Amino acid sequence: MPNSIPAAIVIAAIGVAWNAGVFDRIAREAVAQGSSAAAPQFELDKSWPHVPEKWKLGFISSVCVDADDHVWILHRPRTLPEADLAAAAPPVLEFDNAGNFIQAWGGPGQGYEWPEREHGISVDYKGNVWINGNNYPARLDRGLKRVSDDQLLKFTRHGKLLMQLGRSNNSGGNRDTTNFKQPTDVAVWPKTNEAFVADGYGNHRVIVLDADTGAFKRMWGAFGNTPIDTPARGAEIPPPSIPDNGSLGPQQFDIVHAIRISNDGLVYIADRENKRIQIFTLDGKYVNQVFVRRSETSEPRTTSGLALSPAPRQQFLYTSALGGPTAQLVIVDRKSLKVIGAIGKAEGFTGGHQMAADSKGNLYTAIGNRPGRFTYKGGSQ
Repeated sequence: MPNSIPAAIVIAAIGVAWNAGVFDRIAREAVAQGSSAAAPQFELDKSWPHVPEKWKLGFISSVCVDADDHVWILHRPRTLPEADLAAAAPPVLEFDNAGNFIQAWGGPGQGYEWPEREHGISVDYKGNVWINGNNYPARLDRGLKRVSDDQLLKFTRHGKLLMQLGRSNNSGGNRDTTNFKQPTDVAVWPKTNEAFVADGYGNHRVIVLDADTGAFKRMWGAFGNTPIDTPARGAEIPPPSIPDNGSLGPQQFDIVHAIRISNDGLVYIADRENKRIQIFTLDGKYVNQVFVRRSETSEPRTTSGLALSPAPRQQFLYTSALGGPTAQLVIVDRKSLKVIGAIGKAEGFTGGHQMAADSKGNLYTAIGNRPGRFTYKGGSQ
């Protein structure tokens, strides 16, 4: 009679082998989690860029970098003092990497609804410019209509309208796949030509569209949950109205304030008021999250803007605190999700609303009414 191995032993052996593979993977991940790189070094260049002397800039709400390393700035002309309004620059300005002025355009025009309160600008891989706003009826800003910026605009790089998606003051909430509700940011993924929209101040979701037609693809909320509607905001942003689930934080986004997509296809979301960055697959499957200075009471919005260090590795994730006495740009190791450094405090940096990075590793952000560049000075990338 041939020798036989009891079935229980065979099953156990298979289990050990399978578990060994799992344990090996977990061990590798643990090593990666513990191997954060040293933080890169930067120096604030306060002379950048060269804005034409005839113009003044209002509050700079957003900055982005295109495929040519040109830097685009969106500002709010209506935030200038009354005496300076006649000298206000157009809302959209383009500069080369050295800070030399190239062109400016934007503002109300025929055939589209320019946002009442400019918020976000991004340039996709085809060179198209996406603009959004975050005005809502309860705001009391000077000169603004009491309407909600529920639309998204797409222009050529020279300011010719290509498409308006959604209509002002027309949102049906988080289930509406035609309109937005004060969207904040856009990232276009070249491989599928999909526009990922951070939506936003009024809604609590990421919504994905065909970047050419605007056709709806999919959407999700925090942790991949179905996004839900919450009470409308007033003139001032109240504390989050969505219950907190302990260490994980709220099960819904509060303000979905910025979005970036890494080269390896991970979607990073700045959930600003919840002081966290959540990470998803392109299909909206939740992967992980990192809190940034969650217990910091003097810095209420620690994850306002997002940027990724240069390709191909994109080793670091950067996030900007909007304001407060300890406002800085925070450096996160993208693999381990450990906060490994911060920059800006020594230079008098007072907070960044949105931010961007170029191919050289330089960082760009808004410092009040002045755009600024943190020049990369060495270290890991």
